Amino acid sequence: MNSLGTANTRFGIDLLKELKKTSDDNIFFSPVSISTAIGMILLGARGSTAHQLRKVFYSEKDTESSEESSEEKEAIEATEEIHQQLQKFLAEINKPTNDYELNIANRLFGEKTYLFLQKYLDYVEKYYHAAMDPVDFVNAADESRKKINSWVERETNEKIKDLLPDGSVSSSTRLILVNTVCFQGKWDSEFKKENTKEEKFWLNKSTSKSVLMMKQRHSFNFTFLEDLQAKILGIPYKNNDLCMFLLLPNDIDGLEKIVDKITPEDLIEWTSPGHMTERTVSVCLPRFQVENTYDLEDTLGAMGLADAFSEDQADYSGMSATSRLHTQKLLHTSLMEVTEDGTEAAAGTGVGSGITSAPNDENFHCNHPFLFFIRHNASDSVLFFGRLSSP
Repeated sequence: MNSLGTANTRFGIDLLKELKKTSDDNIFFSPVSISTAIGMILLGARGSTAHQLRKVFYSEKDTESSEESSEEKEAIEATEEIHQQLQKFLAEINKPTNDYELNIANRLFGEKTYLFLQKYLDYVEKYYHAAMDPVDFVNAADESRKKINSWVERETNEKIKDLLPDGSVSSSTRLILVNTVCFQGKWDSEFKKENTKEEKFWLNKSTSKSVLMMKQRHSFNFTFLEDLQAKILGIPYKNNDLCMFLLLPNDIDGLEKIVDKITPEDLIEWTSPGHMTERTVSVCLPRFQVENTYDLEDTLGAMGLADAFSEDQADYSGMSATSRLHTQKLLHTSLMEVTEDGTEAAAGTGVGSGITSAPNDENFHCNHPFLFFIRHNASDSVLFFGRLSSP
């Protein structure tokens, strides 16, 4: 297995490409958080279901060679390594800090008439510090829905409400996996609020909207991608634990072409310390808030994970030995705000320089669609991935 960081960068690019097929709007999700949730169901998966789920963590080449060898011992060792890396990541990410708020939470909600194996429940607790909540989908589907919504609301500090709308849970529902992410962070170098001005953001070459554009001139890691006619900027959060990378095409409508071409290896190379150089950059970045909820089973099915959600094909015999079980829903919701301080609620003192450009400064003017992702530097893991089409 490659590192978890490499695996979730690849998963993030693949998922972004799949989601953009059906949406022209903003896209925002947490690849590492979804992969953590998938790790929880991988614990109970067997056979081809487990093989497909492992694709999230291994390249196609790795899974093919594993399949060719078809040795059960190798498959067990590979799966064990996945859980150990995720366990280590969760321990790293949950270290207390005053510099940012980051909440990743996963929970399985299972029909209470299913008898889940104690060994599975113990392993979920060991690796993921998560529990299985038994609910009564059969006789009390709507009450179960409300219980799940209450859990989500509590885990996201009341930011995300009514994740499951009326009618989304029925008496035939057997298992729902819910995954939530909230993030708020303070910039290492804050944008001064007095420099924020109303400006046009171009949705395409003929349509624009008015946005509040934040501005600052500061030293940042920067690189120009000549082949793609685009540039990348790294804006660190406080103490450099996290960094937001922005990929901005030169052309207003150049992003889609870049997303089609981009590979995970490219992204890792472009944002590596050896590839980026520290430059004085004049940055213009819109204030924005993104919140997205995805019901991911169809999307993941299109990415080669169909068995996990198939009533006929799913094999979760490591989770329950009684009845045939399949994951009917994998819900993912995420929320992020970008403001002058980094977070709306924080009061920043701001020691950034003015915004006047010197002749040799780089200009990074995010006034048209761009790609962004936030990396946790210690684990080299991409926490969030997004496309901003319209602030």
